[in-house]
Amino acid sequence: MDQAFKIFVVEDDEWYRELLGYNLELNPDYEIKKFGTATECLAALHEQPDVITLDYRLPDMEGDEVLRRVKDFNDQIEVIIISEQDNIETAVGLLKQGAYDYLVKAKDIRDRLLNVVNNIRKNASLKTRLDDLQKEVGQKYSFEKSIIGQSSAIKRVFALLEKATITNITVTVTGETGTGKELVAKAIHFNSKKRDQPFVPVNVAAIPKDLVESELFGHEKGAFTGANIRRIGKFEQAHKGTLFLDEIGDMDLSMQVKLLRALQEKEIVRIGGNQTVKTDCRIIVATHRNLMEEVKAGKFREDLYYRLFGLPIELPPLRDRGNDILILAKSFLKSFCKENELPDLSLSTGAQKKLLAYNYPGNVRELKSVVELAAVMAYDSEITEDEISFGTNDALPDILTQEMTLREYNHRIIDLYLKKYDNDIKIVAQQLDIGQSTIYRMLKEMKE
Repeated sequence: MDQAFKIFVVEDDEWYRELLGYNLELNPDYEIKKFGTATECLAALHEQPDVITLDYRLPDMEGDEVLRRVKDFNDQIEVIIISEQDNIETAVGLLKQGAYDYLVKAKDIRDRLLNVVNNIRKNASLKTRLDDLQKEVGQKYSFEKSIIGQSSAIKRVFALLEKATITNITVTVTGETGTGKELVAKAIHFNSKKRDQPFVPVNVAAIPKDLVESELFGHEKGAFTGANIRRIGKFEQAHKGTLFLDEIGDMDLSMQVKLLRALQEKEIVRIGGNQTVKTDCRIIVATHRNLMEEVKAGKFREDLYYRLFGLPIELPPLRDRGNDILILAKSFLKSFCKENELPDLSLSTGAQKKLLAYNYPGNVRELKSVVELAAVMAYDSEITEDEISFGTNDALPDILTQEMTLREYNHRIIDLYLKKYDNDIKIVAQQLDIGQSTIYRMLKEMKE
């Protein structure tokens, strides 16, 4: 921690007060202030101490009253009660009231007090780090940083996102595959009042139908073969936070009934159990399907549709976002070069025109893959039109969905081209515009 750790020592016995203060002052990171009365201590609370060591019996006020006033002022201040009496009932009462610990004045008080204060400081450091991470996450998912673009279509999305953060209304995010539906859900959560609570995503389409109930509601030990322990479901994990149900349109009809009940009653029952578990979480759903058409086709329950509808946010396809294509491409290019320690790359005029002219059936996700592949294949500091590939080799964009080092990317590309051209190194060298010796070197590295 950058600033001193501030400790108030409150003790009416001057000798004992000096003893406690001296032992704590041995740590140069601790800033100690000593008080002989509760009144003096309470008057200085505006200095925001981190810890108060509090004699339980003071001449002007009882320890439990001082503790109450400290916690009323700032419940983040930790209070260590120090007493001459080893009274379990009193100790338990004070701990319930919010005291961090109860120490008896004894020969080992010095070591015990130092251990307790050190533990408080470690916890404070962890809390500071956690708060910093929360701020970092909040910044990462701010609307302007997480959803990049300036088109009128995306500005309409921004306006709806602002409304979605004000209340806990259910949100339905629709749009083609690759438009960034989960990113939008995270942006809503981390900009809402629930930002400090869990965000729990579930891709319904990725879970086998017979496992969806267990995934959402959990199960008890012995509920079915292989259920060796109790498992908490996503609803319980998301308690007080946000549950994001991606590809909700793929949910089986029988499971839709159970989901509807869970949403209406705000409670679930684990598989194999009898006890109801109360749940309180915000729901955000997403789908690439037209749910109303699914309702008409009998594939999605109408009552569930209206229960989930809430605030609809439709994400525009990339082809309708105009110059956002170049804004996104440059952002992806900058991030990829930084992550892989590559020199900065730019897009030539020809490359930009080619990017703008394409239809992007895979939307933003496809653009990211195209740009990252171009960065890998770039010969100079400027990416040319010829280095922009829209999947003429279908396997190439797919490799960019995996996290690999630049060296691993190069090896994978060589491997794909060798398979495509029947291991003809001469043709592969011509296609990739590199020397045959480079390919032989990479093949040797791949075998090592």
